[in-house]
Amino acid sequence: MSRRERTRRRNRSKGGPGRILFLGLLVIAATAVIGALSAVGYVVSIANSAPSLDTLKAKDQGQNSLIYAADGSRLGVIQSPILRRPISSTSIPQNLKDATVAIEDKRFYKHTGVDFEGVIRAAIKNARSGKTVQGGSTLTMQLIKNIYSQDATRDYKRKIREAKLAEELENKHPGPVGKQWILVKYLNNVPYGTVGGQQAVGVWAAARVFFNKRPADLTLAESALLAGLPQAPSSYNPRLNPNGALRRRNEVLSQMTQAGYISAADEAEAASSPLGLERTKYYTQRRESYFFDYVRQQLIKTYGSARVKEGGLKVHTTIDLHLQKLARAAIRSRLAAPGSPSSALVSITPNSGYIKAMASSSNYGDSKFNLATQGRRQPGSTFKVIVLMAAIRRGVDINRTSYVSHHLKFTDPLYGPIDVDNSDGASSGKPKSLFQAIVTSDNTVMQQLDLDVGPPNVTKTAYDMGITTQLQSYPAEGIGGLRTGVNPLQMARAYATVNNGGSRVKPIAVTSVVFPDGKVDKTMGTVRKFPVFTDGETYEAIQAMKGNISSGTGTAAQLSGCTAAG
Repeated sequence: MSRRERTRRRNRSKGGPGRILFLGLLVIAATAVIGALSAVGYVVSIANSAPSLDTLKAKDQGQNSLIYAADGSRLGVIQSPILRRPISSTSIPQNLKDATVAIEDKRFYKHTGVDFEGVIRAAIKNARSGKTVQGGSTLTMQLIKNIYSQDATRDYKRKIREAKLAEELENKHPGPVGKQWILVKYLNNVPYGTVGGQQAVGVWAAARVFFNKRPADLTLAESALLAGLPQAPSSYNPRLNPNGALRRRNEVLSQMTQAGYISAADEAEAASSPLGLERTKYYTQRRESYFFDYVRQQLIKTYGSARVKEGGLKVHTTIDLHLQKLARAAIRSRLAAPGSPSSALVSITPNSGYIKAMASSSNYGDSKFNLATQGRRQPGSTFKVIVLMAAIRRGVDINRTSYVSHHLKFTDPLYGPIDVDNSDGASSGKPKSLFQAIVTSDNTVMQQLDLDVGPPNVTKTAYDMGITTQLQSYPAEGIGGLRTGVNPLQMARAYATVNNGGSRVKPIAVTSVVFPDGKVDKTMGTVRKFPVFTDGETYEAIQAMKGNISSGTGTAAQLSGCTAAG
């Protein structure tokens, strides 16, 4: 072997380990690249498995249904498991927006849906602690989870899919305007905790439940407390864990200072304030509770119980709050003495059927039974008008047709014993026209008329006029002796049929319902008329009824400056 060849071999053996190490590093690097590419491919495949945002329908978060009086004032809220009312950006204080960003997503205004720095920071912190102490979800990803995601699993695959959808959402709502849209959407849909078995979703419900305020009226400290709840609503619930809520609130304030949203002085002042919790009656307080319950039942009858429970309805009604006060005053003026019978009053607009007043002498706190719509009482002489209309529609002339007013005591071959007298026991023993019989509310004359017209025909007339109680077609029904009884709403409807020229109207409590998507349904407020009599026929009855008020048994019901009939 030559000297040159030996030198070459010696140099080659010296460089051998370096080359091996170099080659090893190359292999490791190549493997890492291949592994990284494989990991990227795996992540991409998971992301691609997520549906397109455009194909997803936002989940219905639920919200409360509100019922309004005719003047637009609020009567109350229909109870549901979810307390929620979406509000606009201008109704949310800037402090609450800033506090939410400071504690939940510091880089919210810099990322495009996914905060990669935040993910890495959270991963390192979690690795150091050996447990999950920080999440990498942005506000946009949380919004996706709250209103779009149908995936109930809690693993990295879901996070990847949410990240992909979050970027789509940010692309769909770009720039500062888009960021505000996302933030407000988040604040209206994030859960803030459960109180009394009802979950407060969105800032409106949270502000009401914990502070009995509108969001716009929240202080800095109150905004900070609410901003700290979504991460762990149960753990930080100030009603269940006030100390934990206080620490969390002050942590939010500290983060706001670090982010430059507030000064150190502002932080110190807010951190020294108490929690300031206040219970609210906003969701339970109602006005006109009997009418409120009647409206709710009408909604269930129209849309079904499940739809009403979903909430989100804005229900506009016919009730006139001024007339409600007058109705209650009218009841008190006649039945104010101790031991007076319970009573109710219903007033409807004859041409439309709109219920303008529905008052009761009962206290809703003592009894939920609505005498106006659920009560069944004897109508007494008010049923005589129905007998009169049964006769008129058969061509009877009420001015020329008369019966002798006298005590009736005989056995009818079809209906059995008849024993009827006038309330005061006085009968003239002389003929009395049907017109005069209504003016004087003569039982004996109207009973004779009922038998001649035929109780089944009186029953049919009652149904045609709007009576819904089942009648048995007994002669006693003609003078108000019903087995089951009727309620004021039925009688108001029957008399409206006479008042409006002969058309039966459907009682209407709801004029329109606005659904969460803005659709307005006026079906419940549609006026429906069913012709029963001619206007000439009702005119005859009204003249007799006017006489009853002006000079007969109904003079106590006269109205100053207004013609009355009854």
